[in-house]
Amino acid sequence: MYETITLAVENGVALITLNRPSVLNALSSTVLRELTSALDTIDGDPAVRCAILTGAGEKAFAAGADIGELSALPSGTAGAAQAKRGQALTLRIERLRVPVIAAVNGFALGGGCELAMACDIRIASDNAKFGQPEVNLGLVPGYGGTQRTTRLAGRGWAMYLCLTGEMIDAAEALRIGLVQKVVPLAGLLEEAKRIAGVIASKAPLAISATKRAIDEGAGLPLNEGLALEALQFGLMIETDDFVEGTKAFLEKRKAQFTGA
Repeated sequence: MYETITLAVENGVALITLNRPSVLNALSSTVLRELTSALDTIDGDPAVRCAILTGAGEKAFAAGADIGELSALPSGTAGAAQAKRGQALTLRIERLRVPVIAAVNGFALGGGCELAMACDIRIASDNAKFGQPEVNLGLVPGYGGTQRTTRLAGRGWAMYLCLTGEMIDAAEALRIGLVQKVVPLAGLLEEAKRIAGVIASKAPLAISATKRAIDEGAGLPLNEGLALEALQFGLMIETDDFVEGTKAFLEKRKAQFTGA
């Protein structure tokens, strides 16, 4: 189905792999289009309860946008339109029905770093490198880098990464909160699948509601965020999964959630 990515689903977990290792999985327009298609497929499949996004090979998650394509953009509004296409993809990841785990192997630079930051959880290999080097090309981050770095790591780190174009390693990314865990490269996908499996075993409606409350509430004043949380809590009380979850707890058995 795809030229630049692969998509596989197993045990409720969808694995999307950026598959252009010869160019460090650079984000061409075809990659953006095919990623969007894969996300649509995942959103429409009720059997999928979590997703993982990673890159083929050991060198790169994604080393940025396709520079050849960018250099060929005509003047006028083409640049802004390209940025909006990349932003639409990162927003699509954030708004996906199921959580998305970025398994970051190697370089996550420019658009690659922006893609990872749009995911809900980021697990990095010990050889991972993160950066927003667009200023080295006379550009600014265009797929959400100025905004999500600020939200994830704070204004100071956003300024540092986006103004210097320098890279940071996995340990530093963990320290500043850009990633949640660092593991050896050989165990990266295994750990991402383990976490995805844990999430996939939970009540899917509750997982989606929790993701919604966190994402939408982050931009709200506290009182409004709390109201959103209470609304989601109330909606979950009405589900069959809540009945099953509480019954299983009282009966000391594993719950069998159906997403109803």
